[in-house]
Amino acid sequence: VEEEIPRTLKENSSEVVQPFLMGCGTKEPKITQLCLAAIQRLMSHEVVSEAAAGNIINMLWQLMENSLEELKLLQTVLVLLTTNTVVHDEALSKAIVLCFRLHFTKDNITNNTAAATVRQVVTVVFERVVFEDERYKDVAEQPVQAPGNSNRRSVSTLKPCAKDAYMLFQDLCQLVNADAPYWLVGMTEMTRTFGLELLESVLNDFPQVFLQHQEFSFLLKERVCPLVIKLFSPNIKFRQGSSTSSSPAPVEKPYFPICMRLLRVVSVLIKQFYSLLVTECEIFLSLLVKFLDADKPQWLRAVAVESIHRLCVQPQLLRSFCQSYDMKQHSTKVFRDIVNALGSFIQSLFLVPSTGNTSATVNQTGSNTSGGTASSQTNPGMLGMSGGVTVLPAFEYRGTWIPILTVTIQGSAKATYLEMLDKVEPPTIPEGYAMSVAFHCLLDLVRGITTMIEGELGQAETDNQTMTEATSSPIQPLEQQDLQSVSDQADKELVNRAVWEEMVNACWCGLLAALSLLLDASTDEAATENILKAEFTMAALCGKLGLVTSRDAFITAICKGSLPPHYSLTVLNSTTTTLSSKSYSIQGQNVQMISPSSESHQQVVAVGQPLALQPQGTVMLTSKNIQCMRTLLNLAHCNGAVLGTSWQLVLATLQHLVWILGLKPGVGGALKPGRAVEGPSTVRIIVHSYLFVSAETEPSLFAVAKLLETGLVNMHRIEILWRPLTGHLLEVCQHPNSRMREWGAEALTSLIKAGLTFNHDPPLSQNQRLQLLLLNPLKELSNIIHPDIRLKQLECVLQILQSQGDSLGPGWPLVLGVMGAIRSDQGESLIRTAFQCLQLVVTDFLPTMPCTCLQIVVEVAGSFGLHNQELNISLTSIGLLWNISDYFFQRGETIEKELNKEEAVLQKQAEEKGVLLNRPFHPAPPFDCLWLCLYAKLGELCVDPRPAVRKSAGQTLFSTIGAHGTLLQHSTWHTVIWKVLFHLLDRVRESSTTADKEKIESGGGNILIHHSRDTAEKQWAETWVLTLAGVARIFNTRRYLLQPLGDFSKAWDVLLDHIQSAALSKNNEVSLAALKSFQEILQIVSPVRDSEKPDTPPAINVPALLGAMTATGLGRSFMRTDSIGERIGRYNESEPPIITDEIEDLNLWWAAWNTWYRIGSESTKPPITCEKLTFIPSQPFLTALIQIFPALYQHIKTGFSMDDLQKLGVILHGAVSVPISSDASPFILPSYTEAVLTSLQEAVLTALDVLQKTYNLAKTGQIFTGIAKVTLWTQSSSHTMVRFQDPAPEHGGARPFQTKGQ
Repeated sequence: VEEEIPRTLKENSSEVVQPFLMGCGTKEPKITQLCLAAIQRLMSHEVVSEAAAGNIINMLWQLMENSLEELKLLQTVLVLLTTNTVVHDEALSKAIVLCFRLHFTKDNITNNTAAATVRQVVTVVFERVVFEDERYKDVAEQPVQAPGNSNRRSVSTLKPCAKDAYMLFQDLCQLVNADAPYWLVGMTEMTRTFGLELLESVLNDFPQVFLQHQEFSFLLKERVCPLVIKLFSPNIKFRQGSSTSSSPAPVEKPYFPICMRLLRVVSVLIKQFYSLLVTECEIFLSLLVKFLDADKPQWLRAVAVESIHRLCVQPQLLRSFCQSYDMKQHSTKVFRDIVNALGSFIQSLFLVPSTGNTSATVNQTGSNTSGGTASSQTNPGMLGMSGGVTVLPAFEYRGTWIPILTVTIQGSAKATYLEMLDKVEPPTIPEGYAMSVAFHCLLDLVRGITTMIEGELGQAETDNQTMTEATSSPIQPLEQQDLQSVSDQADKELVNRAVWEEMVNACWCGLLAALSLLLDASTDEAATENILKAEFTMAALCGKLGLVTSRDAFITAICKGSLPPHYSLTVLNSTTTTLSSKSYSIQGQNVQMISPSSESHQQVVAVGQPLALQPQGTVMLTSKNIQCMRTLLNLAHCNGAVLGTSWQLVLATLQHLVWILGLKPGVGGALKPGRAVEGPSTVRIIVHSYLFVSAETEPSLFAVAKLLETGLVNMHRIEILWRPLTGHLLEVCQHPNSRMREWGAEALTSLIKAGLTFNHDPPLSQNQRLQLLLLNPLKELSNIIHPDIRLKQLECVLQILQSQGDSLGPGWPLVLGVMGAIRSDQGESLIRTAFQCLQLVVTDFLPTMPCTCLQIVVEVAGSFGLHNQELNISLTSIGLLWNISDYFFQRGETIEKELNKEEAVLQKQAEEKGVLLNRPFHPAPPFDCLWLCLYAKLGELCVDPRPAVRKSAGQTLFSTIGAHGTLLQHSTWHTVIWKVLFHLLDRVRESSTTADKEKIESGGGNILIHHSRDTAEKQWAETWVLTLAGVARIFNTRRYLLQPLGDFSKAWDVLLDHIQSAALSKNNEVSLAALKSFQEILQIVSPVRDSEKPDTPPAINVPALLGAMTATGLGRSFMRTDSIGERIGRYNESEPPIITDEIEDLNLWWAAWNTWYRIGSESTKPPITCEKLTFIPSQPFLTALIQIFPALYQHIKTGFSMDDLQKLGVILHGAVSVPISSDASPFILPSYTEAVLTSLQEAVLTALDVLQKTYNLAKTGQIFTGIAKVTLWTQSSSHTMVRFQDPAPEHGGARPFQTKGQ
């Protein structure tokens, strides 16, 4: 039912709308508005029939004639025509006329609304045609008879919508031509400008309608084109400045609004309908060329050049012009004329100044004549050039100054004056506008045709290659059809090549004339660059097409621009003479090329002596000459293969430039000319060898850039270039000019990176010699002292690691050598960057590098630990050494195999040469040598001047030996003991004994130093303690490995000597730690004291075994030995297990006893003189000393003689006789009410107790008296001890403990 309602309404819509039409007939405003709104609602729901629509339009017409509700009328018409297609023929024409009539009322709002409505309605009419064509596209059409010229109504073959559009467009042409319309009956008024706008919008928006329907094509040919040509008539005939009296009839002046709209229509006709209107377009293009004449109004020339610019950005259209006109025998050479007209137009702006431009010349003479707008623009430019103010970009030629305006972006033709649809009077054209647009025309034309031709040329080469491969394929013979396609392809290429050559031949002469003039006149670097780029691309294109004359002409222009003005160069002058005799024509009239100006407004950048004899003596090169030279080099560099005989021009010019610039060839960096030249590639190398040598004048950044380009372009044959190229760049990197150095380093590092990433054949992984060749310059940079160069070098290394680290292979030693070459005095930033590279190597690349390079990594990491610029880097490098040792341990088996394999090769080579294999720690096995290098490097860091580094290195060294030492061969432990550990102990002892005692106030910044570390001596004491404890621990834990060594007893004596010297040092910390180490190597564990004896001073709270320490400097624990038992077993199956915890050799025990005795006798000997600064051993030290004896005695008791007992008595007596420091007495001495022993006294009694229990009953009586005396003496002495400050007369006079004769 719902679907029936609209259909029924539509069928009866005439009756439905009748009341509303009657309501409108009342002419009452409110009723009329309500009725129109209701009618609009009906129309929007598409329930209005054709008859009803006709009635509605008739009613709207009446309202229009009565000037009622005009805006509402327009709205209603628009709704009626846009919501459905029921309105056709007379009803549609009446609706359109209604809108046109309202457009010409006296009310502005109504006028503008009606204009917009008309535009929309016209668009709707043509959109209906598009939809109609789409709907009937599959229906076979009847053959259409082309309508004759006379029968304007012959449109019966068209479908309804197309017929309406045809009639509308035909009447628009009639109205613009000021004729009565055929279809739009009732029109009373029309403007030509509005009609042209409507025509342009239809032509631009609906080209397919005109191309698909012959009737519309007929309208274009028979109505539109003649109309345009007729309306152009005033513009063609008008001559500015010519007197009208000689003419028989006054010439109508051009009218800007009409002319501008006509040019817009012409642009659309050429762009959209060129294929239909070949003849007509020839006329239009010829008119455009005429409008550029100097005798036309300025505004006409400006809009004409804007129109031409729209054509210049369409290279395919230009190609069509060339094919349709220039290549036809008796046709106008339209494409050539367009280019030549642009050149002539540009020349005319310099030679025939406009009213604005004349003032430029006048103003230079100093007179104050008024020159219109241009004079106010000229002066600032001139003042800017002389007064140091920012110079406006401009062209200047023989006193005529024309500014360069920014009119459009490259490749687009955005017009200014063609868009001024609201202007009635001709606009004032700013000075320089027409020149700027014409300049862009030339640039876009060159860019367009070169891009198009080179693209087609490339495609043709690809197709040829494909065809060649197909024809030469032996698999199957070509069929007849394939042969035909090959033939067609060849014919097509011949046709295309003919078109390309004709386009170039048609335009090069005019282009060169205009570009040469603009190059001479340009005062702006960007404009000069654009001109040179255009000449460059044209020269390259002519070379690729084999057009010798035009190629040489463009190259000659660039060469002449490179040299000073009037520079006599025979080769160039002969070419120029040939060219200057040429002239070019526009529409048959000859135009002579104008000669360049001798004036120069460019900055002089070089002064030098000419190579040949010149009239002016010294010659000057300007910045423009240098720009031209750069273009010339680019041309030779990028297009050397197509220069052919032009190389003579290029080389001659470059030879003179090298001489003027004073460039000297290098001693060993450049290639020497004079060899047989076999092709353009060799010539290119010779050209660069002439120019890019060490400049003794101002630094030439350009030369460096060219070297870089040369290397990058020739990367596939880089071996022949590499040494001279990098040799010169290395020289540049040492240049005194920092900018020059920076460019040299940038070029060199870029080349190295490009060389490593290039896809060589064979690849670098199979061509180690090439890889080393590429990396060698990076290493050579290490010989340069400039920090900026070294920073570039390290940044390059970092980038190589990040991109190519996995594939460096044999290049690793070079890369690691660069990092290791950084010295401490080269600045923090350099060290930091180099260390960043090393960190990356250690974290990411150890598994990928050859194992032979691991030793270098250790050495480089160690060298960073020794750098004193940054403490954090030194500490982190020690952490890296620990990580490296961890890696050695985890990959030990693989590393060992690879190193042994490499060792065998080296050994064989050494034997062949008859020399001994020379490497560190030889003849230890190679894997052990790697560990020894690591230990040695850590040993160096253990004696660094900085305490934090020494501490961290010491902890790492002993933890590494403790954790991974079992991987070493048994014989290697001899080297570890003598060349690493004892060597380290010697150096630490020497440094400790000679350390400065002067107090250090702070540790840098605001860090305060604790009083226990406030001198260098105290800081070295800490190192001595750590080192001695570490060595002792190794002797204890690795005793089963060390004992079988032949010289263990000697090593034992040396260790005891170090313990003795440490114990007898004048430092409580060192001496006490020495005794703890003594305890450790004797495997004595300190006895656990009873909890009720709290008299142990805090100073001796040191663990007996110092092995359980952690490396706090690295933030990780070194408890690894137990967890890797299985791996240790795998590498040390032949080693004996731990068999005992005691040393069985009596000689070793007696050596220990002698050391103990010497320590005891020296430390308890009373001073000869009593001075305040006399060193007194501490009570903890003495206690520890006495506590060692009982365990020691157990091993020597069988040979313990009375002499030894006497020695013991002396030490015991001396120990309890040592006075106590006043600072320590409150912690040691008991109060008078207590009857307890001190720790020392208790230790003495323990020693005596051991003696008493050991001897049998027979001897007990003999020695008991002595024991009792000593015991009683010690007990009494606990109440007679004196303070450190008081004299102790009994200490000096005490008799030694005697046992003989009792």
